[in-house]
Amino acid sequence: MSFFSKLRDRLTRSSSKIGAGLDDIVAEGAEDRPDAPPPAPQAAAPVPPPATPAPERPGMLDRLIGRRADAEPRRELDDAMLEELEEMLIQADMGVETALRVTANIAEGRMGRRISASELKGLLADEIARIMEPVARPLPLYPKRPQVVLVVGVNGSGKTTTIGKLASQFRAAGKNVVIAAGDTFRAAAVEQLQVWGQRAGVPVMTAPEGSDPASLAFDAMTRAEAEGADLLMIDTAGRLQNRQDLMEELAKIVRVIRKKDASAPHNTLLVLDATTGQNALSQVETFRKLADVSGLVMTKLDGTARGGVLVALADRFGLPIHAIGVGEQIDDLDAFDARDFARALVGLGE
Repeated sequence: MSFFSKLRDRLTRSSSKIGAGLDDIVAEGAEDRPDAPPPAPQAAAPVPPPATPAPERPGMLDRLIGRRADAEPRRELDDAMLEELEEMLIQADMGVETALRVTANIAEGRMGRRISASELKGLLADEIARIMEPVARPLPLYPKRPQVVLVVGVNGSGKTTTIGKLASQFRAAGKNVVIAAGDTFRAAAVEQLQVWGQRAGVPVMTAPEGSDPASLAFDAMTRAEAEGADLLMIDTAGRLQNRQDLMEELAKIVRVIRKKDASAPHNTLLVLDATTGQNALSQVETFRKLADVSGLVMTKLDGTARGGVLVALADRFGLPIHAIGVGEQIDDLDAFDARDFARALVGLGE
């Protein structure tokens, strides 16, 4: 199964909600404004009844293009329709500003036209893809060895699993990878990383529970440098952006890393959980200030009914989106493709 098919199938709750919403918006207006013109008023003088016409046969053009009497309903694109579309996109976690911008672009040059639900889905997918194509970029690889990749995020966002999957994929691509289990406060996170390390053949550096994660990061850089590693991926403890003490500890990790290499970390990945919705925006704001976030990974797109938050993130911050995840298996994380995501989100096929 292609990743697009997997994304579309597992984004069902989101794509079904948006797709059904677009269908309803068009159908509602189509009932109020039928395509057939109203009959002309009868003349006052009596006239003989017309002969019963023979059933109309489709013309050659209709037969060639497959036009049918039960063609898809259409609705005039007007202010009322745009308001309904804006409201639906806001409910899909796209955010007010992004929703207004998207609907304005859809309306441009099309006001008064009658459009079908399929056409509306195509227009919406095109607008989403236009917003997201500039940020759809793979994780950049540099000649610097080791390239230090710091991975941050709040509790439960999927950091540990993301590190394991990325390390496995880089290892399969021939890269020499080292992982540092910097979440020294949670034994389960360390064990999970060790399992992924065994699967991928990647060494995992650990430290005693409760020890200083900044010291572990420094030691891991020393080891990775001595072993000629291409990539050093450093896990960090999950942090709530409203816990000042934890956020200061993250800032300390960055300071210590830079004592070893002033240009490090070369990538700072913020892992976001799609099910958090609009809260992801405040997470990006906070982590950018403390850790100079360079790119995003969005996980758990299979567990949310409102995948539109990724569009809002792209529109507001313009940070690269390196990968998205739709499950727990190794191949459930893949590079982000803007057009595939846009079509899957609105319920369209490839």
